[in-house]
Amino acid sequence: MGLFRAWRYVASLPLVDVGELVEKDVRLVLLDRDNTCVPRDASSAPPEIVAWLDAARAAGIGLCLVSNNFHSSQVGRTARELGVEVVDHAMKPAPFALRRAMRLMGASPEKTVMIGDQVFTDVAAGSLAGVRTILVRPQSRSDLWYTHIFRVFERLALRGVTFEGE
Repeated sequence: MGLFRAWRYVASLPLVDVGELVEKDVRLVLLDRDNTCVPRDASSAPPEIVAWLDAARAAGIGLCLVSNNFHSSQVGRTARELGVEVVDHAMKPAPFALRRAMRLMGASPEKTVMIGDQVFTDVAAGSLAGVRTILVRPQSRSDLWYTHIFRVFERLALRGVTFEGE
């Protein structure tokens, strides 16, 4: 697949088919927080994200936030609100936090998927950790200043890629 190539490209998290994840024997979904579960310009996840997480949980899939966000209290609050485990200060694209999350949740890389909105952090970290990755479009145009720079290069990396649901 390549370091910067996702297994799947889906327009948004709620469009990821939970039934298909179960069919593919996924037992754990690692989730980025900012602009994947919670829009960068909001403090809480939208109802459709909460509903997706509930459906995944009901299907027996474990859930864990793996966030680069250094505001531990903010990330922890989101994890509690969403009823998921959390590994913060992830330092993605390094794979260590993803591996820690898999140990915490008792899942192997073959049964794990990383879902995030950034090629150079989420997809790269998932690739380095040996898990399948799903890239979603960011929920908001609001981002950290340096993420805007990465987005320029991301557009180049995503040339010709079609996102399901668009």
